[in-house]
Amino acid sequence: MKHARVIVHGQVWDATQQNDQLLLADGRLVGFTDVQWLPPLSPVARPRTVLALGLNYADHAKELAFKEPPKEPLAFVKGEASLIGHGQCTVRPLGVKFMHYECELAVVIGRTARHVQPAQALDFVGGYTVANDFAIRDYLENWYRPNLRVKNRATSTPIGPWLVDAADLHASFGEPLQLALQTTVNGKVTQSGNTRDMIFDVPTLIAYFSSFMTLYPGDLILTGTPDGVVDCQPGDVVVTEIEGIGALTTTMIDNTPCNTSNT
Repeated sequence: MKHARVIVHGQVWDATQQNDQLLLADGRLVGFTDVQWLPPLSPVARPRTVLALGLNYADHAKELAFKEPPKEPLAFVKGEASLIGHGQCTVRPLGVKFMHYECELAVVIGRTARHVQPAQALDFVGGYTVANDFAIRDYLENWYRPNLRVKNRATSTPIGPWLVDAADLHASFGEPLQLALQTTVNGKVTQSGNTRDMIFDVPTLIAYFSSFMTLYPGDLILTGTPDGVVDCQPGDVVVTEIEGIGALTTTMIDNTPCNTSNT
């Protein structure tokens, strides 16, 4: 099942997909363009921790001139305040020379995980969504000690529009997941890949992180991006899409007001 969280007439609703409409918790059907989309996360299981993988696809590491992929997961830490929903706007700060999208499969933890073995790791996944992990390359001084300004910024992490139940996605696509990823900028395909090419897959990541920290329900793991990132400018419309989950749309702005549907 595909779940969403939206604002309709100033009120927040949980919703599910009903063909080409949203079914609200009170039984009403509304159109996709008649709502403001929020990150599709439960208010009772909000993320304490957001972990974003760097260099988790060998082709992306090569694109960034790394001779060898990392030997263990390389992660950035982000705050919940960086999250925005589908159809919203991401700010490109004035003076920035290179800011790019990153289409990523986002894992939503479903139950508390500590010292989890890879073979049992998928039992701790509640669902999956799409993330666009925007990065400002200007501030990247060291991959192993990344500056917080690279990724942990207001509006820098669009996620959604849907949260897909883990059991449903695995039933449809099997284990491990092999999902096609694609990014378009103003309708032009600029990035494509598949989750099968991750260096560290979802079970490995959950086992690794839970070996030294506790993952709580609602926590997010953004699993990295393939090659094909390009610089984005104000006015660009970026769509990051993952097979079986959905397409996440974001508009780049330069601090001007963001025009989004908010009924």
